[in-house]
Amino acid sequence: MRTARSSLGRLVRLELRHPAQAVVVAFAAAVLVGTALLALPPARAGDGSAPLLTALFTSTSAVCVTGLTVVDTPSYWSPFGEGVILALIQVGGFGIMTMASLLGMLIFRRLGLRSRITAATETKATGLGEVRGVLKGVITISVAVEAVTALALTLRFVLGYDETWGRAAYHGVFHAVSAFNNAGFALYSDSLVRFASDPWICLPIALAVIAGSLGFPVWVELARRYRSPRAWSMHTKMTISASALLLLLGTAFVTANEWRNPATLGALEPPGRLLAGFFQAVMPRTAGFNSVDYGEMRDGTLLGTEILMFIGGGSAGTAGGIKVTTFVVLFYVIWAEVRGERNVEAFDRRVADRAIRQALTVALLAVGAVAGATVALLELSELPTRDVLFESVSAFATVGLSTGITPELPDTARLVLVGLMFLGRLGPVTLVSALALRDRGRLHRLPEGRPIIG
Repeated sequence: MRTARSSLGRLVRLELRHPAQAVVVAFAAAVLVGTALLALPPARAGDGSAPLLTALFTSTSAVCVTGLTVVDTPSYWSPFGEGVILALIQVGGFGIMTMASLLGMLIFRRLGLRSRITAATETKATGLGEVRGVLKGVITISVAVEAVTALALTLRFVLGYDETWGRAAYHGVFHAVSAFNNAGFALYSDSLVRFASDPWICLPIALAVIAGSLGFPVWVELARRYRSPRAWSMHTKMTISASALLLLLGTAFVTANEWRNPATLGALEPPGRLLAGFFQAVMPRTAGFNSVDYGEMRDGTLLGTEILMFIGGGSAGTAGGIKVTTFVVLFYVIWAEVRGERNVEAFDRRVADRAIRQALTVALLAVGAVAGATVALLELSELPTRDVLFESVSAFATVGLSTGITPELPDTARLVLVGLMFLGRLGPVTLVSALALRDRGRLHRLPEGRPIIG
């Protein structure tokens, strides 16, 4: 008995030393459960059951709130299958916001990790704030945004498209959940192309995407200090300012570049072009809805969209990518180096050296992951590089936008995307958590060396 207890104790202590591993295990379990449910015959609209790889790809895309699909969602899946996808989206979005927020609290305070998690287990608190408070806050924000968005969409479907109240409510709730969680799953075969000029559909969805992409910590601080922007933390200032700037520049870039393209914005009236340009600038925040055909976009627009997707949204939110804070930190690193500054400063604060190293690590590993996946997909398929690169960035950044090649990929290439989506969803969170929580002190420092750079 004592041996069993000691073994269990060692196991628990091992798990407590690596809390980020629990996130990976939980999401992997959710993917497997979703795969099993989607592989059941009732989940498919047609005869038989979905192939295992199709179920796995769809489940991973839903849990990782990506939106890439290898089959047409409204025609391939039954109402039961769509319900499973909706539940997986909600679990994935809620889980990543909660886990990232709690890990962020542990990292921020920098106190003994084991003692804090032990306290959380015993007293339902982290010592920094109630775990229940975090859960309640995430639930409140999620339900509030999704409810308002669902109501707006439902009314529009009923009043503008003569849908029945039941069908309108179902579509409204599904797209609201998919939008806030930045998933991009739609119940229309053309995504939202048919609504490209309808602001009553596109704007609520776009605003829900923006709300989900900011992250829970930002919303908490905005709620507490909305009248005192100067008192906001560096994280909130970085997230808000960078998000607004990227949305502005993205809207201007997409609108100007596609204005005369008859296959995209050029087919719409001027007000519709402006709306579609804004919508296509919001979606790379990592929501895979589209109101124009990305396969018909100019090469320059696709490249600009890839940059926006790679940057992504805010930390501890439903967005993916390397995160805007990582991008901003790297910008200020370059700015300080160009000016010959010894310290990296932003928003009247000095950026910690550890944050700089973490930003560099995340960005470079992300580049490596996208480059490696792109090469693999090119070797496994005969598709154009422009489309394959776009698909790789979209999968890693958990965006879900596509030029339409996803169903054409062979099974081995789809498995590459499955791994890339999972890595892109959980990689940055677990990596930064592991780096921040792993503090090794040394009693000595080696002599400084200066390699030639450039």
